[in-house]
Amino acid sequence: MQLHSFFNSSTSYRVRIALALKGLPYDYLAVNLRKLEQRGADYVALNPSAGVPLLVDGEFRLSQSLAIIDYLDATHPEPRLIPADTVQRARVLELSDAISCDIHPVNNMRILRYLKDVLGATEEQRNDWYRHWIAEGLGAVEALLARHGHGAYCFGDAPTLADCCLVPQVANAQRMGCDLSPYPRVLRVHEHCNAHPAFQQAAPARQPDYIQ
Repeated sequence: MQLHSFFNSSTSYRVRIALALKGLPYDYLAVNLRKLEQRGADYVALNPSAGVPLLVDGEFRLSQSLAIIDYLDATHPEPRLIPADTVQRARVLELSDAISCDIHPVNNMRILRYLKDVLGATEEQRNDWYRHWIAEGLGAVEALLARHGHGAYCFGDAPTLADCCLVPQVANAQRMGCDLSPYPRVLRVHEHCNAHPAFQQAAPARQPDYIQ
């Protein structure tokens, strides 16, 4: 397998965690989002979404992090990251979507670039935008964990897709200087996950294209 990835992409980070949890080897192909390599003609021919991650498994290509992790669960079921139990599956997807649908899309790099380059937002305005959506989104995640979470991870004593989504989002929020003290459950899960070797292996600083 090959993974087209950028070290600081939270969506790529999700997939790297899933691959590490499943112990699956892959070739890392760096796509530098800061240099807009994702918009090059050759890459867009592979991935019309013009983003990362992109998983290549033989002749099969797949973009979108949650779709990739679902595919990995189907092709390499152990350990399962999306539970088979109907209620547990729904809870894991609910929290994962709260991050991947409500927080990430309004705060990713291309949105922040558009705010600055096209709409003329100042750095302060851009940071305020980011922190606002982090507060709204992680407030919801914290409430979901308070209501339905249990165990050391988001849902139980083994990591799931929810943890694969939570850790990169918290890492991004920390990098942007957001106040995360109102979310103690989120921080507890984040800290526990980062003690796991698979999460450590997937961390941005461990990637071959890492730049400080």
